[in-house]
Amino acid sequence: MTPLLAYLMSVVGSLLGLILTTRARSAQGASRYRWLAGGALAIGGTGIWVMHFIAMMGFDVDSEIRFDVGLTAISAIVAVGVVYGGLHVVSRGDGLPRLLAGGLLAGAGVGAMHYIGMFAMSMSGTLAFDPVMVALSVLIAIVAATVALWFTLKVEGPLATTGAALMMGVAVTGMHYTGMYALSVTPGDNVPRGAAAMDFLLPLIAGISLITVGLLLAILLSPSAREMREDSELLERLQHRRTTPATPPPPPAPQRRQDGDDLFTPRR
Repeated sequence: MTPLLAYLMSVVGSLLGLILTTRARSAQGASRYRWLAGGALAIGGTGIWVMHFIAMMGFDVDSEIRFDVGLTAISAIVAVGVVYGGLHVVSRGDGLPRLLAGGLLAGAGVGAMHYIGMFAMSMSGTLAFDPVMVALSVLIAIVAATVALWFTLKVEGPLATTGAALMMGVAVTGMHYTGMYALSVTPGDNVPRGAAAMDFLLPLIAGISLITVGLLLAILLSPSAREMREDSELLERLQHRRTTPATPPPPPAPQRRQDGDDLFTPRR
């Protein structure tokens, strides 16, 4: 069940993130960066990091598995931070170089998040990684991040956004399980240290619920992307009228003298 639940959580986070970044395209100033931060929290936090943790619940070896709380928290911060960095890069202008730079930043960061989370595990054994599969998982992360950033720039409409979120879920979970396939565990006698996986479960569910409800309320209570574009265009027209100097009215045309006007003109 964990691969399916992980995929569904990745799709939900990606869907929310795409909706939020669509609002960011129509916003200006500080409001735009707030929408981007919400998108990074949805994609990086819910769509990537939470998906990773749920998938890890299905990982099993002949040993108790515990987690280093500090490293796990760092992996969450890295996931949100690199997604925000990628969104910020591509939001500053169109063009392939910006898209590739943002995808490289976000993809490498997602790969780093994954392996930080892996090193946060403690068990009675020694971890070893296949370097070829590790490189392949990072490559998948970079490609997936680049495509996801392109979606945030171009996708509009409920049908297209849902389709993009489904594709992003496949890419994110594919990267995770490719990275897990690179792992091998040699049994040992060391004592696992850290927190049990179930210790994360209740805070995780509560955190996901609060984040999801908060983001949904932000979307429902805010104007749509179309309304934001219309408001922006109206403000631009008003600003243009304020800055454009008023044209003085033309002088009145000279009137031709009619017959009989001399009768009322005083003689000198």
